[in-house]
Amino acid sequence: MTYTLTGIARYEELIKKSRFLALAAPVQTAAEAMAFFAEHQVPDATHNCWAYRIGQEYRFNDDGEPGGTAGRPMLQAIEGQQCDQVAVLVIRWFGGIKLGSGGLVRAYGGVAAQCLRLADKVEIVEETLLKCSCPFSDVALLQSRFAAQGVRIAEESFDGEGANWLLAVPQERAAEVAALIIDLTRGQARCSVQQPSQRGPSPCPPP
Repeated sequence: MTYTLTGIARYEELIKKSRFLALAAPVQTAAEAMAFFAEHQVPDATHNCWAYRIGQEYRFNDDGEPGGTAGRPMLQAIEGQQCDQVAVLVIRWFGGIKLGSGGLVRAYGGVAAQCLRLADKVEIVEETLLKCSCPFSDVALLQSRFAAQGVRIAEESFDGEGANWLLAVPQERAAEVAALIIDLTRGQARCSVQQPSQRGPSPCPPP
């Protein structure tokens, strides 16, 4: 299982007089991650180090710390906490005592890991997208059943005949949901499977 966050998480720790503040957030794209870093970095801090992972895409930045002592340990913390679609920023105010390479790795990785460990998480669930259309007469009936089936409307439009939806459905239930829609509309609705996606549907405890 992999997890993302329900919102921004925060953790602060003092390590040999240096103050470390970790901020973590759920992100869907690299642009969202970079916007999060830009919004929350502290220009007058000694270092603003960051890392993010979104599926197979990842990046990290040491922001002036010795190479491999900040961003990479933070990325490893994201992976170690079984997280994905997550960005982590660790801000350091130098307190006058050098930590050494090993100390920096432990500090940045540890602060990031603790921030994620304490954060509220949701499990990322594989979804399938169903492209569906149904008559106006069945719209309210179908919408009343979506929540119980774990279905969300990703896109919605209307034409002269009824509603056109792109529905995000838990992957293992796609065939069942499509059959239910056809049954409830007495064969009037049309459904076809699109590509899979991911999301986190419900709160669950950290791993």
